[in-house]
Amino acid sequence: MSGTQERPLRADAARNRARVLDVATEVFTSRGVGVPTEEIARAAGVGVGTLFRHFPTKEALLEAVMVRRLEEMAAMTARLAAGADRAEAFFACFRLVVERSSGKNEFAQALAAAGVDVHAALRAPTEEIQTRLAALLSAAQQAGAVRPELCLPELLAVLVGTGAMLEQLGPDPAPRERIFEVVFDGLRPR
Repeated sequence: MSGTQERPLRADAARNRARVLDVATEVFTSRGVGVPTEEIARAAGVGVGTLFRHFPTKEALLEAVMVRRLEEMAAMTARLAAGADRAEAFFACFRLVVERSSGKNEFAQALAAAGVDVHAALRAPTEEIQTRLAALLSAAQQAGAVRPELCLPELLAVLVGTGAMLEQLGPDPAPRERIFEVVFDGLRPR
């Protein structure tokens, strides 16, 4: 009998954890990492104790949000690589990584300030994304869609720079699209 009572609690706990993570991802991404955990718990419809049972500190919650975002990004890059032609996959992945990296620096700075080794915490999903980017870059270069001299460290720098440019523009889609057009033109062979 106790086994049947424990199962729903575990399912509830899993749902609560997922709900907190969903809400925290949305709130931290849209409003910044300064939002209090109490507000996250309230928005998720759980008590603060429930939030802290799953994430003992705000930093643990921030880290979980970052890991989740990177894991989702890695899964999306895998789907893009599998479903489109090489040039389309490369440029779609570039756009995805830039757009999904919004706010990453703020998260990383907050974690580093709390003493969290951000690189260690995010190593696995970051390496997966970089591996996929390297494969997409190589495939796009072989297809003649991307400059052949571009290497992964340079591509990563262009991704970071593009993200920084977009942060300066705000949400208006027209200037953001122009930035992508300019960057993509620069990535294509001459």
